[in-house]
Amino acid sequence: MQSHAPAPRAFAERLAQAVQRVGNPILLGVDPHLELLPPEFAAARDRSLPRPRRADLVERFCRELIDLAAGRVPAIKPQAAFFEELGSDGYRAFEQVIAHARAAGLLVIADVKRGDIASTAEAYARGLFEPEDPRFAADAVTLSPYLGPDSLDPWVKACERVGGGAFVLVRTSNPGGTAWQTAGDPSPAARVAAELARINAPRRGPAGFGPFGAVVGATQRAELEHWRAALSDCFLLLPGYGAQGATARDVAPAFLPGARGALVASSRGIAFAYRERPGGDWRQAASGALDRMRQDLADALR
Repeated sequence: MQSHAPAPRAFAERLAQAVQRVGNPILLGVDPHLELLPPEFAAARDRSLPRPRRADLVERFCRELIDLAAGRVPAIKPQAAFFEELGSDGYRAFEQVIAHARAAGLLVIADVKRGDIASTAEAYARGLFEPEDPRFAADAVTLSPYLGPDSLDPWVKACERVGGGAFVLVRTSNPGGTAWQTAGDPSPAARVAAELARINAPRRGPAGFGPFGAVVGATQRAELEHWRAALSDCFLLLPGYGAQGATARDVAPAFLPGARGALVASSRGIAFAYRERPGGDWRQAASGALDRMRQDLADALR
């Protein structure tokens, strides 16, 4: 008799349960800007030091940040660029950060913004979702869709195969995004949103979400209600809170009833909160900033 492995649990279902378990929708950005690292990790920006040592310092900072957030947020979003600038040593640190977060019970959204087609996209998907060492596998990724619908097809198959998820750029928080994303009728952003709805429709889980979410900037407050309605079966990933100026009240229209269906991302505002009060312990500052964000969101979404 042929045995069949059980189907992997869908990312959107795992994410919905994680948000409910910790009681907040915070997505902690793990973006180890070398120039912003606390003093005890400052040697990471010294180019005269061996690169492995610099990468080790970056990894150590990220591990400690994850430790203080574990059990308090549902997921983290490590930004690959800040690891990749340290080459292969940095990518090793990126993998170790993913493994550390998953061991701590956090979901990991790898912020890689991949965007390619055919076998290239398939290789990206295998590397991020199915590495040789499963400890280094991401739960979800970020994608840039502007090569067209066929750039998403390999990721649809990969998500089905491993129970992964993807957050696709729809309406970003940077001011320059308006020039391309909203031009024409229908706009590129509207076309991408329609494609995500098409992908998700036959793949919705019990919580009502498909495997593909959408990145919609929290700074686009006037548009959030529109995108929430257009992407009813998508988790929305909302960058722009805190350091970029968006508030908890700004993001409220992006949520479904019951404060469901969105993640609010914050990176610098938590990880580098110590810079607001130089001389203090960076861990206490980050922990305090996380608590304030949790309370702000609770008040706005109540």
